[in-house]
Amino acid sequence: MLTVWGRRNSQNVQKVMWLIGELGLEHTHIDAGSTFGGLDTPEFLARNPHGRIPVIEDENGAVWESHTILRYLAAKHGGDAWWPADPFQRSQQDRWIEWATTTLQVSLLEIFWAYYRTPEDKRNAAFLKGAFKRCHAGFTALNAHLENTPYIAGDTLTLADIPAGGTLFRYLTMPIDRPSLPHVEALYGRLSEREAYRAHVMVPYDDLFGRMDY
Repeated sequence: MLTVWGRRNSQNVQKVMWLIGELGLEHTHIDAGSTFGGLDTPEFLARNPHGRIPVIEDENGAVWESHTILRYLAAKHGGDAWWPADPFQRSQQDRWIEWATTTLQVSLLEIFWAYYRTPEDKRNAAFLKGAFKRCHAGFTALNAHLENTPYIAGDTLTLADIPAGGTLFRYLTMPIDRPSLPHVEALYGRLSEREAYRAHVMVPYDDLFGRMDY
């Protein structure tokens, strides 16, 4: 049986749970991290020595780091649609995973923490100006890419959509000014029709507003 550790309002956990839902994998979910605690126990640290979520465990052992987990589950359970055997086709998905990791998610987290999770009287206006610029630039680049493709790596949902798609709910629902992004919004519309996305990514996060503690 697959077991998943992590809190449901963590974006990294949401990506893993979304894929689990798409693959229809039976699993047990254990709340961990933040108010749930449990990350500093010897049992958890034996699974992930860094004490971070998400972590999964199956008959092979524990796997940590969200995108490593995505690749592992896709390779083990997803077949060629989720983890192509052809190295170039796989790279078409993998490059967008890496870009979302190093660019899109980083910039979104900057504004999510510095704006949404920071009380108004403690916000750094100068930092936020640059953070919003970086974040909007990333989503604008994604919007341009999506002009000629319904999903990030082609005509169907693939692993490439998970990391970037996992950011869309918060980016498009936070009370911020955004540039016109019709193709990003269209992708979000397609994703929001999927049961697994609604269940695991479209999770309310208002309890995190103005809350700086991890």
